[in-house]
This record gives sequence, structure tokens and C-alpha cells, in this order.
Amino acid sequence: MALSTHTTSTGFLLPSIHSAPPFFTQQPNPATEAIVIEQWTKLILSYARHRNLFYLRVEDAETGGDWDEVLRNDRINRRLPPTHLSSILAGMVAKNVATYEPAKQTRSVLLYWRLPEEWAEVLHQWASTTGQMNTIMTFYEITDPPVNSPLTNIPLPLLRKAITILAKSNRAQIIAIADGEGVRFFTPAK
Repeated sequence: MALSTHTTSTGFLLPSIHSAPPFFTQQPNPATEAIVIEQWTKLILSYARHRNLFYLRVEDAETGGDWDEVLRNDRINRRLPPTHLSSILAGMVAKNVATYEPAKQTRSVLLYWRLPEEWAEVLHQWASTTGQMNTIMTFYEITDPPVNSPLTNIPLPLLRKAITILAKSNRAQIIAIADGEGVRFFTPAK
């Protein structure tokens, strides 16, 4: 069987390796397994970015949901086993392209298809272009704006990391407000 790319129902182009049955199997050779994990990492992050997905759970290997078209391939009758997904997630966390969320468990990760530093730049650019400098905004106003933005539905742990990064360079300040947390953005000093 020749390996081929395939476009999913959501318009995502799966790489040809997704048609290889060994891709869905944990490899006994550590060097080969490292390559497989690297390929899965690229696939997971690019798919997450395509679909604007932030979380991946070991259970998704069984239940599918948003991840079904990536974690299985019906054309070759393969599905990624939960144990293999768990080792892939551990590899992603080790490479700092994901973090266990919530902390102190290993079954669910928050994916960094943009690193927190990149999200910080996106956030500051958004605040600047939408005229939010020196204005106090709630986290809700950022994650659920009236007009969709690159920050729509960003998870709060990731938003907090991005704001903390901006605060270290004096471009944002977290502020306690009546109904939770807010942030004020600043123009960087020249």
C-alpha cells in the first residue's frame, strides 16, 4: 500500500506517515520511537492550531471527539492506543510544547501550538490594535470578546502565563477586580 496524504473533514491535510500502520504502534527501538513521537508531536500541534484546540487527554484516544480524525485512521483500521498517546504527551511535556493541566496528573495536557512567549506577543499586539492600552480588562473580555480574535477561548492558565511574561517586561499588570482578575496593558518604554 502506498502512503498518501489525506484531507480530513475539517480541511486538515494529514501527512503521509498517518497512512503507515507502524505510526500507530509504540516502537520497541528507542531511536525509532523517538522519531515517531517527534512526528506525532508535529501532527498534534499543527492539528490543534488548525482547529484552535488547546487540550488533549489520554481518554481522547478512546473517545475521539475533536481528535478522532487524527488519533485514528479508518482507511488502515488503526487507532492510537491510550498508552502510546500517554508516552507521546510525556514527550511533549519534556520538550516544553505542552504542560500537564491540571498540574499533578499525567492524563491531560495544555498544548502550546504557540509558546507562552508567542501568546504574550499576540496578546500585547491585540491590546494595542484594539485600543486597550491603559484600560483595565477582565480575563473574560479577552477570552470571550464581542468580535472573535486570536485570543478567543484561550485557556486561563495560558492567558495568565502570557500576562506574567508581559508583566516581567512592564507591558502588563495583573489587577484584582471585583469579579476576579483583570489586566492593564502598557505601551513599552522606548
